[in-house]
Amino acid sequence: MNDLPVKPVNSPRRRQLVLAGGALATAPALFNIARAQAAPIKIGFPVPLTGPFSAEAQDQVRAAELAVKEWNAAGGHKGQKAELLVRDDKLNPGEAATRTLELIEKDKVNFVVGSLSAATQLSINAVTRERKVLFNSISQSDAINEAKDWSLYTFHEALNPHLTAGAVARYAFPKFGKKIVYLTADYAYGHEMVRGFQRAGQALGAQTLADIRHPLGAADYSAFLPRIQALKPDILVLCNFGRDLVNSAKQATDFGLKQGTKIIAPVLLYTSRVAGGADAFEGILGGTSYYWGMEDKIPSAKKFNDAFRKAYNGAVPSDYGALGYAGILSVLQAVKNADATDSQRVAIALRQLKYDWYKGPQFYRKCDHQSVQSVVIVESKSKGMKDKNDVFNVLAIEDANEKNLRSCEEMGHKPA
Repeated sequence: MNDLPVKPVNSPRRRQLVLAGGALATAPALFNIARAQAAPIKIGFPVPLTGPFSAEAQDQVRAAELAVKEWNAAGGHKGQKAELLVRDDKLNPGEAATRTLELIEKDKVNFVVGSLSAATQLSINAVTRERKVLFNSISQSDAINEAKDWSLYTFHEALNPHLTAGAVARYAFPKFGKKIVYLTADYAYGHEMVRGFQRAGQALGAQTLADIRHPLGAADYSAFLPRIQALKPDILVLCNFGRDLVNSAKQATDFGLKQGTKIIAPVLLYTSRVAGGADAFEGILGGTSYYWGMEDKIPSAKKFNDAFRKAYNGAVPSDYGALGYAGILSVLQAVKNADATDSQRVAIALRQLKYDWYKGPQFYRKCDHQSVQSVVIVESKSKGMKDKNDVFNVLAIEDANEKNLRSCEEMGHKPA
C-alpha cells in the first residue's frame, strides 16, 4: 500500500494559512475599533434660543462653540474631535425634555451641557439621569443639586441662587437698609433667589415688606410700582432675568423709585445692561458670575476674553456666555482625565476636577457636584465709560468658599 506523505499540522505553510485567516477575521473588529475611536464626541446643547432669554442663550452658544474649537485645535482626545449639537428648548420644560431625548436617542450624544433657565433644567436632568447620560447645567438653580433630583451624572457649573443672593445680601443690606421689597418672577429662579436673600438677611436683621410676583415674560410692571412705592422700602430687589430684568429696571427708573430706594438684582446681567442702557440701570448693583473687566487682575479672564474677541469681531463675552465656555471645557477635560467617553467614568473624573477656565479657581463639591466659585458684586456705570462694553464697576469679589453653600446634609446628601 502506497501511502501519500502527510504534512505535519504545525508546518510553516500551515501556520501561514492560520495566521492569514486570523488576520482577515480580526480586521473588521480592528477597523470598527479605529472607527469608534475617531468618531466625534457629541455634546448636546439645549438652550432657549427663542423667548425672553434669547440674547443670553445666543451668547452661551458662541462661547460653547469657542470652547469646542479650542479643544479640537489642541488635538482633541486621541484623534477624537468634539462636536456641538445646539437645540432650541424655547424656554419650555416639555420642549426641553423632548429635545434632550432626541439628542440622546436619535443623535447619540455622549453628554449634555446647557439649560439656561431653572424652568427647563430639571426636565432636562430627568431625561439624562434616567438614561445615565452626564449633564452639566449652566443655569442658576438650587433644586438641581438636591438629593431628590441629583445623580452621579448631574453637575452644576453655574452659580446657584443661595450663593448668589447671599453674596449680594451680605454686601448690600448693611450699606443700604433693612426694609426689603422683592419683585419676583413667578417660577423657580425667582422663588429661590428670594429664599436666598431672606436666609442671608436673617443674620443681618433684614425685614421683608412684600414679595410681589409677576409672570415670566411680563412686559408691563405698572400695576406693581405704586404698591412698591407706597411701602417705602430701603431696597427693591429685582428677582428676575433677561428681558424681564430690562423691562422692570426701565419702568422702575421711569416711575421714580430710585428716589429713596436702592435697586439691586441678584444677577445683574451684562446683556441686560447693554440692552437696557445706562440711564435705566444707573446705580443698580447686583451679583454676577463673571465680568469681562476682571481681565486686568485675572490671567485666565484675559486669555478667554482675547480668544472671544478674536472669534467674534472684537465682542466681549457675557457672564452667562462664559458659563457655556466653562461647562463644555470642564466635560472635555474630564474626557481626557478619564481617558474615556462613557458618562460614568467621565463623571468620576469631573467630580475630581480643579480648574480655572476664565475667572479663577473652581472645583465641584463632591457631595452634590456644585461648582464652588467666586461671586462678583458689580454696579452699573453711567459715566466715565471707556467704551460701549465698559458698563460695570467691580465693587467686590466674594471668594470661592464651600461654607457659603447650603450644607450637604440640608440638601439630603451625606458629606463627601
